Amino acid sequence: MGFSKVRRIKIVIMLVMAGFVLGMSSYRTLSTRDGDPELMELRLPANFPKPVYDFEKNPVTKARFELGKALFYAPVLSSDHRISCSSCHQASAAFANLNTAISRGVNDCLGERNAPPLFNLAWQKEFMLDGRITNILEVPTNALTNPCEMNNHPDSILKVLKKDPDFPLLFEKAFGSTGISTENILTALTQFTVMMISADTKYDRYIRKEPGEQLTPDELRGYTLYKEKCSSCHTEPLFTDGSYRNNGLDELSKDRGRDSLTHLSTDQGRFRVPTLRNIEITRPYMHDGRFGSLKKVLQHYAADVKNHANLDPILKKTGSRGIALSAAEQAELISFLKTLTDINLMNDRRFINF
Repeated sequence: MGFSKVRRIKIVIMLVMAGFVLGMSSYRTLSTRDGDPELMELRLPANFPKPVYDFEKNPVTKARFELGKALFYAPVLSSDHRISCSSCHQASAAFANLNTAISRGVNDCLGERNAPPLFNLAWQKEFMLDGRITNILEVPTNALTNPCEMNNHPDSILKVLKKDPDFPLLFEKAFGSTGISTENILTALTQFTVMMISADTKYDRYIRKEPGEQLTPDELRGYTLYKEKCSSCHTEPLFTDGSYRNNGLDELSKDRGRDSLTHLSTDQGRFRVPTLRNIEITRPYMHDGRFGSLKKVLQHYAADVKNHANLDPILKKTGSRGIALSAAEQAELISFLKTLTDINLMNDRRFINF
């Protein structure tokens, strides 16, 4: 074998090993108390900040995760035993409600706002579109008790679960006792949902310089446009800054938005900036689901931003309302936004009910 061929083989081996190291460094595996087999493996994305949820203080156990999954897909949690958490948060839509502007709950009751996706909750400080919940453990309570969602009462839920043939055993495995409490219900649901981490997109692999991942020319131009025109609100890597803004959907807001919590006129029509991750598959868009496509969303910003009293200053800093985007730029931006789709999350068997 000639020297040049041997050298080529060595180079290939080095490249493969380098790729392996890069792949391994793409995630940080959180240590699990002496390799405790009862704990779920947690792989935190290397390009993400430290999560708000303290996984070391509240480690996710396999038993609590499985209990949370069973509860997430259980229609018995609703007053009519027909609606589950998964009814409005579907795995195939990155745990949003695909093609549904406003979800319907028990007795076909129509809600008020578009159901947000549930992934990357571990990095959020506040929840719901108006930020009225600040403790992640309380997030499920809204759906369980809301009259137009599951319309139930904690005491009624406890009675149903205690009589169920399967749930007492699941609670015993998860918490060491067949006794069922509201606190343990919320803990299990939280442990299930905080594991929904979306960080395996084409964009992420490109940013982490994983072997063989490149953006196309259209995607790169779209990425540049995103950084110029969108990143001040939809900040990398979570693609939201977590703030509350008015984006000029109406001159007068039908939905008070954050004002419903703060009771400040300056908060009328302000809603939490949504993440752009998985935006391709979480349609329709806006707090009321009024836009059915990304094209319509960008057309709004380019030509139809209304002069609301609380319109965000960013949308009028050039002297005219909106964000200047030509048709070609809109197409390029959409090309980039599609790189934020996490197919692996939607196909992750841990979260799918079989």
